Amino acid sequence: MPNSTPFEQKKQFLFLALCGLFLTNALIAEIIGVKIFSVESLLGTSPAQLPLFGTTLDFNMSAGVVNWPIVFITSDIINEYFGKKGVRRISYLTAIFIAYMYIVIYATTSLPPAQFWLEVNSKDSHGNAMNIDGAFNAIFRQGLGIMLGSIVAFLIGQVLDVTVFSWLRRRTGSKYIWLRATGSTLFSQLVDSFVVIFIAFYLFGNWSVTQILQVGSINYIYKGCIALLTTPVLYVAHYLIDQYLGKENARRLADEAAGMSFTAV
Repeated sequence: MPNSTPFEQKKQFLFLALCGLFLTNALIAEIIGVKIFSVESLLGTSPAQLPLFGTTLDFNMSAGVVNWPIVFITSDIINEYFGKKGVRRISYLTAIFIAYMYIVIYATTSLPPAQFWLEVNSKDSHGNAMNIDGAFNAIFRQGLGIMLGSIVAFLIGQVLDVTVFSWLRRRTGSKYIWLRATGSTLFSQLVDSFVVIFIAFYLFGNWSVTQILQVGSINYIYKGCIALLTTPVLYVAHYLIDQYLGKENARRLADEAAGMSFTAV
């Protein structure tokens, strides 16, 4: 772009970098999300045993929660500097890529395995017999319900997040970054936490409403805590962007985003 100013070039690079960070972490979270880990074991604490809806539950979470906070933060930063249009475009594009990723995964798990690959990987690291092709398929194949639930929950969560963020931005101006960023995340994830498991395990599975409420509540408690704990990261990101664009340019870009006058690249 030979005719663009240095600020325009920086602005476009910033948008592309944020979109790349958003898209990459969303895709990684979808791939690794099949693993369930114990938060208590990770922290070296006793099981939480929270009494919810007639039973007690521990913090057993999808590994995808490791990356999703980065997606939330990146979404809020894009919204701050490039407005709702910028967030919606990358959100829709990400949903398309997630669907494409699942299609490719299903196709590759259907490929016939090479015999030497099965033989070389016939035992695990402990010497136990293993079917590497079966393990590969079990890990990467996710049901239609999980795929649809994930995409629908992602889109609904993003639309809610960007709407609440923009609403708070118009009422608080440039102040209270923590309020619009954390507030929008807490609200959107309240819906997201229940939508994905409702579609995946109630509509396409055999879970009861009580189980949906139990697991959804645990997911939301975790995501809410992470949203609060990562709030300082937003201020660091704003500082770095101010240094990169220049404080006045960054402020002008944010004001344009709040007024919906910016057209995303």
